[in-house]
Amino acid sequence: MDQKQKLTDYYNKFNEDKRLDRRHGQVEFLTSLRYIHEYTTNRDRIIDIGAGTGRYSLYLKNEGYDVTAVEYVRPNIGKLKVKDPELTVIEASATDLSMFEDDRFDAAILFGPLYHLYSEKDKLKALSEAKRITKKYIFATYIMNEYSVIEYAFKQGHYKEIRDKLKEDFRIDDPDGLFFQMRIEEIDELNEKAGLKLVKRFASDGPSDYMRRTINAMDEETFKAYLDFHFRTCERKELLGASSHVVDILTK
Repeated sequence: MDQKQKLTDYYNKFNEDKRLDRRHGQVEFLTSLRYIHEYTTNRDRIIDIGAGTGRYSLYLKNEGYDVTAVEYVRPNIGKLKVKDPELTVIEASATDLSMFEDDRFDAAILFGPLYHLYSEKDKLKALSEAKRITKKYIFATYIMNEYSVIEYAFKQGHYKEIRDKLKEDFRIDDPDGLFFQMRIEEIDELNEKAGLKLVKRFASDGPSDYMRRTINAMDEETFKAYLDFHFRTCERKELLGASSHVVDILTK
């Protein structure tokens, strides 16, 4: 089965909107929005590469941004068009954005593609394409290796099933998987090879995914306090590698 079919099958079953609407998902969504708002204005042109079903694209469009959504999975494209027929939606892979000219957009969002691309070559191609068509900032998200080992192998009890896919240092090595994990030093090497400069790095959800039930059960006052804690600590280096998602803000 090729990668596109794997993605189609997965996202036909997985409800990304529901995940981001629940409290533990709101942490990721609200944190990412804070940084998008810090580095852009609603006069900017944004390209959302790997837009999924449009959680960010539609929100930013409603704020006044000029948004172009790029999506690879056809069922997601259909959902995007139903949600907002006026949204510009393009079917394309993150590794081939040849339909767009250089420096067309003020910022690019890559909140999904880089953790579905296994090879360094493909990741570099996606970053290079985003760099080519973007004037200012690229927001690139990665799933972290240590989070995946802690959560899936040990917390969920799948270690014996996947131990053959773990290297001696617990680096996950699964070329046939759907999600591909990174470590901070690997992300740094990727940025250097892509000729991109790191402006800021933050954990979009920090420990929230480990604490789903706890966070979803919080009362409003406690949840607001948790958000405040997260916003104030999400750039701390000692927390980044254990977060489920890390976002790089990059520039040329």
